[in-house]
Amino acid sequence: MESLIMLRLSSFFTLLVVLSIASPHQAYRILAVFPFNSVSHFAMSGRIAEELASHGHQVDVISHYPLKEPRPNYNDVVSLAGTMPFLKNNMTYKFGTEELAEDTLIHSIATKFGGDLCDLMDLPKFKQLIKNPPQDPPYDAVIIETFGAVCYLALGQHLRVPVVAVVTSPIWPWVNDMVANPEDPAYIPHVFSGLSGQLNFWQRLQNTLTLWKAKLSYTRYTAYQNDKIKKHFGPQAPSLDEVRRDVSLVLVNSHYSLNGIRPFTPAVVEVGGLHIRENGTPLQKDLKKWLDDSTDGFVLITFGSMLKLETFPRENLVAIYSSLAKLAPIRVVVKVVNATELVPGLPSNVLTLPWVSQMAVLQHKNIRAFMTHGGLMGTMEAIYCGVPMIGVPMFGDQPQNIELYAQKNMAVSVSRDELTEENLDAAFNAVLHDPSYMKAAKEMSAKFRDRPLSAVDTAMFWVEYIIRNGGASLRSPAMDLSWWQIALFDVYGALLLAAVLALYLLKVIVKKAERVVFGSDAEIKLRTKKNE
Repeated sequence: MESLIMLRLSSFFTLLVVLSIASPHQAYRILAVFPFNSVSHFAMSGRIAEELASHGHQVDVISHYPLKEPRPNYNDVVSLAGTMPFLKNNMTYKFGTEELAEDTLIHSIATKFGGDLCDLMDLPKFKQLIKNPPQDPPYDAVIIETFGAVCYLALGQHLRVPVVAVVTSPIWPWVNDMVANPEDPAYIPHVFSGLSGQLNFWQRLQNTLTLWKAKLSYTRYTAYQNDKIKKHFGPQAPSLDEVRRDVSLVLVNSHYSLNGIRPFTPAVVEVGGLHIRENGTPLQKDLKKWLDDSTDGFVLITFGSMLKLETFPRENLVAIYSSLAKLAPIRVVVKVVNATELVPGLPSNVLTLPWVSQMAVLQHKNIRAFMTHGGLMGTMEAIYCGVPMIGVPMFGDQPQNIELYAQKNMAVSVSRDELTEENLDAAFNAVLHDPSYMKAAKEMSAKFRDRPLSAVDTAMFWVEYIIRNGGASLRSPAMDLSWWQIALFDVYGALLLAAVLALYLLKVIVKKAERVVFGSDAEIKLRTKKNE
């Protein structure tokens, strides 16, 4: 018996040795650059950097959110903290609805959240890193959030390493062109369209025209970043168009179970929900007791990490108060940065807090609904936890997100322009008392979680894959074609020309045959006169 045990132990340790030899783990040095000063965007970007460090890679990070406590292999080489106002708990209703309105949003992305951020490369430590990048060891890849500041993509060619782009929403229209990712407005609603599901003729027309407009506007508004690339990387630096085409991999915050079926080149990898931490920050003790005591259930209301609920128009807040009061004995917990700025009249069944551990609240057994502005990070957490929603979309991708959830019957949409007591009453009544909403939310949660690998592990594999196999390993052949070649205009043109030539030759042959059989036109006329 003892010899059998020893034999099995010997076989087990032999297997471990074989596996360790067959699957060597190589540590890489990676530069992670996240110039956008939004805490919600950094929730995904920063998670990628943290997980790469946990996998043993040396990760040098440039961001507005340096770690409060050190982590192994994670090094904040350049802190951008304090260089720009944090986009956290300071966005007013007016700014969100006017500066980020549909007709100005892309301009803001390309300038305020884009070109203006390129100037952060003027920081002494950043300039030093560009001028003298580390060589012991050198970088193996650079990871960059691709939002508005496309100038940072130049780091790839400057460091001679593959570029991994991070998209913290469903894929932006202009990112498709970076890797020749197929897009078809006939059935793929773009992120700014506000559309989802099956499109009718007018929606397809709207989707097509707004897609062209979005891409052309973004190209026009970001053009001046070409000068910024030359400024920071030298006159011989590649052009903006060249660095846009130098992306090896795109990690995008979407998932087919939620965002629908569409074709992706292998260079685009869906990692929707990567930011979600199931065992994240626990509930505060007092809040946990309050939620545990909510025997009739509770509703969570938050408008994200940026937008301040207290800056909403007075009539909207009064409507919200009146509707929430009718929910009692159901309780309501509301994230409000500064409750003293709220208009008076808050109902007694409402608890306001400046911050909540959102995932912990969404995972609580007594939660019944989530009222949200429709931000992707928060709504993905609600989907992960199987919580139905009431959406009041404000800007950006939020209208499309809420429309998508509403079509899947796990949310009710309320327009911000129609945020009345009556409409809120109807929304709460549907989500809280129609079991189909909770059922749909639970079913979507199961689909969203059902994957061969977690979002984090998927991202880790493909980042390492690109480094192991080279930046061109997932490059689409379509990158070497122009847009009109991809659209087959040259092929269709050649076929049309061939058809025209064939018809012309057929006409010539028929004419000649007629002359052989019937003679020339003159002979035919002469015979006709004789017969007369």
